Amino acid sequence: MNLNEETRNKEKEALIIRKYQQYLKLEKGFSINTLDAYLTDLSKLMHFLKSENINSFEAQLDHLQQFAAGLHDIGIHPRSQARIISGIKSFFHFMALADYREDDPSELLDAPKIGFKIPEVLTINEIDSIIASVDMSKKEGQRNRAILETLYSCGLRVSELCNLKISDLYFDEGFIKVEGKGSKQRLVPISPRAIKEIKNWMPDRNLGKIKKGFEDYVFLARWGNNISRIMVFHLIKELAQKAGIMKSISPHTFRHSFATHLLEGGANLRAIQCMLGHESIATTEIYTHIDRNLLRSEIIEHHPRNIKYRENKAFH
Repeated sequence: MNLNEETRNKEKEALIIRKYQQYLKLEKGFSINTLDAYLTDLSKLMHFLKSENINSFEAQLDHLQQFAAGLHDIGIHPRSQARIISGIKSFFHFMALADYREDDPSELLDAPKIGFKIPEVLTINEIDSIIASVDMSKKEGQRNRAILETLYSCGLRVSELCNLKISDLYFDEGFIKVEGKGSKQRLVPISPRAIKEIKNWMPDRNLGKIKKGFEDYVFLARWGNNISRIMVFHLIKELAQKAGIMKSISPHTFRHSFATHLLEGGANLRAIQCMLGHESIATTEIYTHIDRNLLRSEIIEHHPRNIKYRENKAFH
């Protein structure tokens, strides 16, 4: 495709989206909130198609299935997946109806089954309440705050958090190195707030007991070895109960919440997949497709934790 043709397709696509908006408003009678939700979900698909160098005129069923699989991969609730897919089907139905396409590639696109149980997703306020429930008068208070902030700000698996090493912290560059499943390593952007909490924990850590062989671990238990998955699980259960949150949650809930909040905030789907280190993406291929600085800016810009941090900093 030459440059002129690509420009024409972009302009035509923008026109179609405007007409689709009118169709939803005038013919479907959608409210402003419903209209906004449909257009927001459509923008997620457009972002994905753009990353694949495909436009909506060329999109086929397998492209839409890849997008839908990506929503599942990052832990988006089946109800939210179903809503997004419903919006996509509506858009391609409109394209066929208005003769912009001869076919409807979404006809055979299946929505997820909603009947099975998946982990809860916490709201931003609930996460704030859990972190605020940490007793800072206790010796391990700052450590626990740093644990929660790192879990949520980086979307780590609990095993990745427990095994995080000081030698894997690249705070000046704004990254940490994480070893995920199958000993695969990835670089994960870390927020200024999480960096601050870890730095505040380090003096207490260095004054405590450190067993031989555990000198490089970031998060230590009081007896000197690295914290365990069970310890983090009990910590989160205890603090959630203290905060009055009745949802059934675990450390993995923070990971699901991280992905959900980023997607809702408009972050690029592939950037989120890179952050999570999902098995379906080959680690060695990640950074050939997404520039590291772009990856970091996607997370820093869209993560609600960082937005609030910037607002507080501006206020003071």
